[in-house]
Amino acid sequence: MPRNVEIKALVKNFDALRAKAAKLARAEGTLIKQADTFFVVPNGRLKLRELEGSEAQLIYYERPDAVGPKLSNYSISPVNNPQSLKHTLGQALGIVGEVKKERWLYLVGNTRIHCDRVQFIGDFMELEVVLDQQQQLEEGDIIAKDLMEKLGVEEKDLVHGAYMDIILSKIKN
Repeated sequence: MPRNVEIKALVKNFDALRAKAAKLARAEGTLIKQADTFFVVPNGRLKLRELEGSEAQLIYYERPDAVGPKLSNYSISPVNNPQSLKHTLGQALGIVGEVKKERWLYLVGNTRIHCDRVQFIGDFMELEVVLDQQQQLEEGDIIAKDLMEKLGVEEKDLVHGAYMDIILSKIKN
């Protein structure tokens, strides 16, 4: 199963973050519009990701809901009929909710920098340090922390959980 080290942080100045990410990536980034539907599952998380202009994906992942760098194990399957699959999985498992976002993607080495505008909850930054089979979690932590510093992300801005968790928490309060 593929692995990566992830961090997620709240962003105060979205345009400044995007400028720093573009400088690190030496590219303007790619805009991706996404809608993720989360399903009720006993372990991990299961989501159907619909991408504007691209094939949808069914993504299963396991990741602790901790603040700071954390290991994520995931599996991705392409989906050619997302509406039918969403309906079927919704009937079989139940739907937790939906997350809609505009994501600017920047690539720096083996790391994906995501600058996300998430509907209902605001602006966030996510790092995904993709690990190869030989790399250890500690190496991913070092890369993530180095990029956090270069992007001006502070420890106090880190958040835990998925966007879906933040949305559900906001709805409850």
